[in-house]
Amino acid sequence: MLVNESQLVHRLSKGNLLAFNTLYKEYSGRLYRFAFGYLKSEAEAEELVQEVFTMIWEKRGSLKKELSFKSFLFTISFNIIRKHFRTKSYFSEYLKKETGTDLDMQTSQEISYNSLHQYITELVNKLPERRREIFIKSRFNGLTVKEIADEMKISHKTVENQLSDALKFIRTSLNRESIPAILFLFLFLS
Repeated sequence: MLVNESQLVHRLSKGNLLAFNTLYKEYSGRLYRFAFGYLKSEAEAEELVQEVFTMIWEKRGSLKKELSFKSFLFTISFNIIRKHFRTKSYFSEYLKKETGTDLDMQTSQEISYNSLHQYITELVNKLPERRREIFIKSRFNGLTVKEIADEMKISHKTVENQLSDALKFIRTSLNRESIPAILFLFLFLS
């Protein structure tokens, strides 16, 4: 993690190209590996990285200095990947209807993604209510610890402890031999 990431995010929000390039260099490789783990295509993974950073540049004015950039970045990526698989699924269904044949357009990556996403969702749903709410606000909605604490009117330390406990529970529940699960945890939930 960058030592002065919040300053870089602040500079980026003001349109500083050097800050953008620094964040790009820091995260583009990890983001590429994250995307490739699901998409299994170099071209699609590269396209996703470009799309994410293009979106960040376009929305730079609304970035907050205290934003967890890494969480924000991987939330955007996760949503794009999910949309990608949804689109593939709809296209496959359309082809089946139009051609009358059972074309297997569903990839093993989609099945892995859907299974992992469903399993993670089940694990998150097993968390105590308050811990679950904090985890979702942080990891899926991209809120910072400060934003969650302010919104829920609790201390920053409580938010941090709840997030730590949620991550410990999810890490111990996931099968350690599952490469997609490890990739998901390493890049998205850390």
